Amino acid sequence: MAIITYNKLVRDKIPEIIEADGKNCETEILSDEDYLKALDAKLDEELAEYHKDQNVEELADLLEVIYACAVARGYSKEELEMTRIRKAEKRGGFKKKLLLNTVVD
Repeated sequence: MAIITYNKLVRDKIPEIIEADGKNCETEILSDEDYLKALDAKLDEELAEYHKDQNVEELADLLEVIYACAVARGYSKEELEMTRIRKAEKRGGFKKKLLLNTVVD
């Protein structure tokens, strides 16, 4: 019987999925401070996975973690989206594929 150590934040249903597969797992509930740190680590992990695979599944995972980060820091998904829209209206998006090379002052 092998024991694999993860020590990472997982989605809420992962323990149920593991147990449904006939395995046992150990979990703990994080403090708010540790949860924020774990979310930041998860964001890095999911971004690395997106860079590797570049598929819609990894983008969805990134979005899920971003939403969790927003809520954990006291923002709603709606507030996050409204902030995104305001910034896009003020500064634009990324549709034009612009690369800024230099600025002459």
